[in-house]
Amino acid sequence: MDYKDYYKVLGVAKKASQADIKKAYRKLAQQYHPDKNPDNKTAPDKFKDINEAYEVLGDKDKRQKYDQLGSNYQQWQQRGAGGGFDWSPYMRQGGGTPGAGGPRVEVNDFSNLFGQGGDFSDFFQNVFGQQGSGQSRAQPRPRRGRDVDQAVSVTLEEAYSGVKRALQRNGKKLEANIPAGVQTSSRVRLAGAGQPGTNGAGGDLYLVIEVKPHALLERKGDDLYAELPVELYVLTLGGEARVPTPKGKEIVLTIPPETANGKQFRLSGQGMPRIGDPAQKGDLYVRLKAVLPQELSEKEKSLFRELARLRQKE
Repeated sequence: MDYKDYYKVLGVAKKASQADIKKAYRKLAQQYHPDKNPDNKTAPDKFKDINEAYEVLGDKDKRQKYDQLGSNYQQWQQRGAGGGFDWSPYMRQGGGTPGAGGPRVEVNDFSNLFGQGGDFSDFFQNVFGQQGSGQSRAQPRPRRGRDVDQAVSVTLEEAYSGVKRALQRNGKKLEANIPAGVQTSSRVRLAGAGQPGTNGAGGDLYLVIEVKPHALLERKGDDLYAELPVELYVLTLGGEARVPTPKGKEIVLTIPPETANGKQFRLSGQGMPRIGDPAQKGDLYVRLKAVLPQELSEKEKSLFRELARLRQKE
């Protein structure tokens, strides 16, 4: 079983005061809270490590026992780590009498300021786990359920406006609100809808979003890109063209006379909404592509020949 350095997890010195430990915990818990990091797959595990570290270092009795273990572990490492570390004085005991590792320490379900329950490592359970009461064996601690990922596909139009999805989990019907602005690999958390645990509480369900490709629009972040076919005479003489948008409504683009083929126009605020702040939107970039006339009539060919003669005389 590997030793866990809780001081390193919270980024504090071993001589840090309880106030400094609490301050570091608050800062990290806010930084790595899963609700604030829907796209960060490592945030939930990091958040659990932070909670576990504070559960120990934020309690004077647990911290004292942990420091005793740590100093002996360091001495063992300095001796070359031979023969394996003797964890027995620090492991929880099965009987009602405290073991040689120090006073009995009871573990309560930990709920921090941000509403997440404790789900602690095997290291924590073995060192600080709740001891049995006069029984020959330690009773297994009820554990929270497992988090589960589930893939969900949405269209670009649904990603633009947000959408509801009906789901079935653990025999229950759920309705998930997928917010506007989601991107491929965005994660939408449904608290308690994951795999049930032995304590009756479920883990979380994470909807892993895939935004389907659009036939006319390409997405890059919150910006959209479109290639718009335009007749040659419109580029030459000027005119209008209709641009598709994820809103389902087209935008009329005014094209000035003598516009070069490949010219790109930026339509400000016509891109995708920013997740978490849908009032802010990206831009839509439209690149014009000239469409050469096909199957010309004799009259049309004659007009082109005339144009060619006029251009040669200039």
